[in-house]
Amino acid sequence: MKKKLIIIFSALVVVLIAGLIFAGNYFYNQGIKRGTDIELHSESAAVNALASEKDTSMLDEAKAWYDKQEKKTIGMESFDGLKLQAKLIENPAKEHKLVILAHGFRKNGDDMGKYAKMYHDMGFDILLPDARGHGKSEGDYIGYGWHDRLDYKDWIAKMVDAYGEKQIILHGNSMGAATVLMTSGEKLPGQVKGIIADSAYSGVKAELAHQLKYIYHLPSFPLLDVTSVITKVRAGFTFGEASAIEQVKKNKLPLLIIHGDADDLVPTRMGHELYEAAGGDKDLWIVPDAGHTKAFDNVTVAYAEKIKEFVQKALAE
Repeated sequence: MKKKLIIIFSALVVVLIAGLIFAGNYFYNQGIKRGTDIELHSESAAVNALASEKDTSMLDEAKAWYDKQEKKTIGMESFDGLKLQAKLIENPAKEHKLVILAHGFRKNGDDMGKYAKMYHDMGFDILLPDARGHGKSEGDYIGYGWHDRLDYKDWIAKMVDAYGEKQIILHGNSMGAATVLMTSGEKLPGQVKGIIADSAYSGVKAELAHQLKYIYHLPSFPLLDVTSVITKVRAGFTFGEASAIEQVKKNKLPLLIIHGDADDLVPTRMGHELYEAAGGDKDLWIVPDAGHTKAFDNVTVAYAEKIKEFVQKALAE
């Protein structure tokens, strides 16, 4: 009888482990593997459509301007041998100022194009990379900012060495915001003057746990832990180590954190957590009624003024 119970128990354990591995691979394919369409916990359209006529006009002008610009395609090889690609808009002012615009999850550099005119008007060259696993860049997984932080170090070095950039601002949205925050914890050259993070998550594990709860109505343990192990094997990082919170603690640069107070995709509390953890000169702007990455769309004029104020101060230090 005892032997029979041991056999049954062992069989159940094997089935459980097999089930967890299957589920972990499923969630890897949903959230980490390149090119998979994934449902995200979304928010009401009402929080994304509050712009005034002046804001709408400015936003439309910015999008139209970007579409008309001549863009130079440049490439780079990553630390692990991937061919990465970016678009560059060079400013005729030749002030050797550069902004690197970091896009969000399953998007590409063009999705940050609406911010380009704002920076161009301040004399900046504009670099819009496609993150690894996105757009025209190679890579079969999404790094959620973790390996991307090393790619950004290399983009910075390339732009300093090959283009003579002397003052650099990093500006990211969502995953791109987490990317620039993770980059902030690295040793960066003196040319990097400031960082702007719009709608960043505090860490990959926390954000995926949030999505798991609201999409699948499941607890993070043990599925997230199993998926993290699979991600380590297949993509080379764990969810726990990919932490914007831990990286931003090491930041020494001027930092502007922006978050909408109606953001359900990346909870607004994460913006507060990042601000509290951050080192360096920092500012937190919580935008009323704005959904995920919608601050610029909703209050375009105020957003541009806020960015200009921050950039001028950062470059003066």
